[in-house]
Order: sequence, then structure tokens, then C-alpha cells
Amino acid sequence: MINDLTSGNPLKLILIFSVPLLIGNIFQQFYNIADIVIVGRTLGINALASVGAVAPLFFLIMFVIVGMTNGFAVITGQRFGAKDYDGVRRSVTMSTILSTIFTLFFTFVCLGLMGHILKWMNVPPEIYHDAYWYIQIVIIGLFTANFYNLLASIVRALGDSKTPLYFLIFASILNIFLALLFILVCHWGVPGSAIAVVFSQAISVILCAFYVKRYFPILHLKKEDWIFNTHKDWDFALEHLKVGLPMAVQFSILGAGILIIQSVCNSFGADVIAAMTAALRIEQIATMPMVSFGVALAAFVAQNFGANNFRRIRISVKKASVINLHLSVVMAFVMHFWGSHFVQIFIGNQNPEVVKIAHDYLFISSLFYFFLSQIFIYRNALQGLGRATIPLLASIGELLMRAFAAIYLAVKFGYVGMFFAGPIAWVTAGLVLAGGYYTNIHRIIRETQKNIREQNFI
Repeated sequence: MINDLTSGNPLKLILIFSVPLLIGNIFQQFYNIADIVIVGRTLGINALASVGAVAPLFFLIMFVIVGMTNGFAVITGQRFGAKDYDGVRRSVTMSTILSTIFTLFFTFVCLGLMGHILKWMNVPPEIYHDAYWYIQIVIIGLFTANFYNLLASIVRALGDSKTPLYFLIFASILNIFLALLFILVCHWGVPGSAIAVVFSQAISVILCAFYVKRYFPILHLKKEDWIFNTHKDWDFALEHLKVGLPMAVQFSILGAGILIIQSVCNSFGADVIAAMTAALRIEQIATMPMVSFGVALAAFVAQNFGANNFRRIRISVKKASVINLHLSVVMAFVMHFWGSHFVQIFIGNQNPEVVKIAHDYLFISSLFYFFLSQIFIYRNALQGLGRATIPLLASIGELLMRAFAAIYLAVKFGYVGMFFAGPIAWVTAGLVLAGGYYTNIHRIIRETQKNIREQNFI
């Protein structure tokens, strides 16, 4: 159902909007969690390490797609907030065309260079074969991930966070069933897990597309919406690229930082790889409430920016920041006292050293969740405003700090030094984004007030 976020209680709207996002994000993680648990429990530590060794590469590519589609959807949300429904449809077709082109490019580049990439990532020989085929299969199915994220981001831009959730839940359950079938019955090993991911994502795309076509009349595209041959069309494409590309680059920088950490992690052997694989999945779940609140804020800000409701934007950002602060404290407390128990869900209790390594990471990183929580708020607020430069600069700073910590501290203190890479990066990015948001929102308000005075004078 389409929702207008430009009227009503801001905090209530964001909370209601964020709950389906939270549930959806948790189920989104089931794709990878099901792989980890099933592979780790049935195929052993080496098989688990093979999935974990290439997971950051998959995340890097997915970050690019998610950043790009979310960036395109900002324009869609702004058009919807301005009640320009023809512009909404044109934005949908433009987003589809552009995201398809970029997905084709990434697919062919990754498939052609995969051997060199895995070599650079220091993937150990004993897990290379499974790691190679897992990531190749996932890359081949990249279009399914792209179109799901595109559909989901467009629907969320119109104020509906529930519809993508329904099909994601179905696909997540299907993924678990197929992973068990392909690994335990068909004996396809690690590649079977990747096939389950791609197939279940494809089903979610098909179902979501049919539902949108039937129940979202505003998205019933016309033949003229697909025309792309005028100067105005090129300008509209450029408008999307100005937001989508910086967000894609920003997310790719984040993914590159994780990739650097993984390449360092791979040099410490299968036990450390397996521990980090489990710990990072647990951390992703722990931070999901903060992530979901940020994504809801982006949709809220985009619509209200289109409607020039700047006071609502400022109120929502302040309240969302306080809520995420409280969430960060709660999640840090949970990680401190129950982190090792969560790790055992993934790998059992037969490898105490792996459990200890994973818990050490969770203990250290959770101390800095406050900064991570504020990143989600200010980054999404800036994206909703269509301001992509500051998030891009913050991502560059985050990459540099993450690379420094991962390489220098790991050499000096071993894998424990590597655990500080994320926290150092979060502090850097959080400060940049907070300063960037307050500078931009005040500038936007001043410019808008100036334009109003000039129009009244005329």
C-alpha cells in the first residue's frame, strides 16, 4: 500500500515504516545465515571458511547494486512527494534501464576476473575450489538480486515497506529448504548452497513484480515512459546518475574496506576465517534495527524534501538519532554477554578456539556501536536530501582508516589488531556524516527561504 509520509506524526510514521524493514532485513540475512549454519553444521569448518572467504566480494558487488538502486529511488520518492506521478513512472523506467546496464557490466567483469580476484584475496588452497564455485554461481545470478532490490527500493520510496517483506519471507524459507535439499539430498556441497540462494531470489522477484503490477496502479508503466531519445531524457538520466552513482561508489568503498579486511583475515587460516564469518553474520543481525531505522528515515526525508517540509526532516533526524543511540547500547550489552552463545549456533561447540576468536571480535566491535548507529542516521538523511557528496567522502575516510587498521594493526598485534579496523572506520565516518548533515540542512533551508522571498518580491 502506498503511503504519504509528508503528513502525520514523523516519529510514528518512521517507526511503523521501519518495522517491516527490520523484519525484511532479518529475513534477507537468512539467505547468508542459512548458508553458514547449514554449510558449517553439515560440511565442516573448511566448507564454512570457503563461503566466508568470498562473502565480502559478494557483499561488495551487492553494495554497489543496493547503493545504486537506493540512489535512483531517491528521485522516485522526491517525485512522489511533489505529486508528480508522471515523473514517478519515468523515474521507474529510467532506474530499470540504468541498473540493468550496470548489472550486466559487473557480471561480465567479475566472471572474467574471478581467478585473479581470489588470488589477490589470499584464499587458502584447501578452500579455493568451493570458494570459487560458490561466488561464480552467485555472480551468475546477480540479476535476480538487482531486480529485487530495484523493486523493493521503488516500492519503499512510495511509502510501502510491507510488500517487499512478504515475498522476502517466502523466498528466505524457500532458500533454507532448497539449501538442505541440494546439500543433504543432492550432495552438491557448497555450490548447492549458492544455487539455492539464486533460485529463491528469482522467485521473490517474480512474485513481487506480479503483485506490484496488480496492486500499484501508479506504477503501471506506459509505452511513452520507456522512450529515451530526447535531451530532456538525458537530463533525467543524469539526475538519477548524480545520486545513484555516488551512492554506488560510496557503498562500493564500504565493500572494498570489508574486502581488504577479508584478504588480511584469509592469511590467518581457516579457523580465523570461520570465526569472522560467524561473528560478522551475528553483528549484521544485531545492527539490523539500526539499519532499518536509517532506511525508513531516507524514504521519509526524500518525500518531505520533495514537499519542502524541512521542519519535519529536522525533527525526524533528531528523534531517530536518539532511538538509534539507545539501540546501540542494548545491542552492545547483548553482544558482551551472549555473543559466544550465538557463535555456537553457527559452528557448534566442538571448536572452542573458533568460538573464542569470534566472541573477542564481537566484544571489541560492540563497544563502538554508538558511532555505527549514527552513521545509519546521518548517511540516510543526506541520501534522502539527494546530497551524495558527503556520504561519499565519509566512505573514502572509512576505507582509508579500515585499510590502515586492517593492515598495520594486524601486522603489529595479529588478528586481534584487525578487529579494530571497523571501529576506527566508524568513528571517522560518523563524525564526517554528522557535520555534513547539519551543514547541508541549514544551507538548504536558507536557499529555500531565499527563493521564496525572491518569488514573493517578483
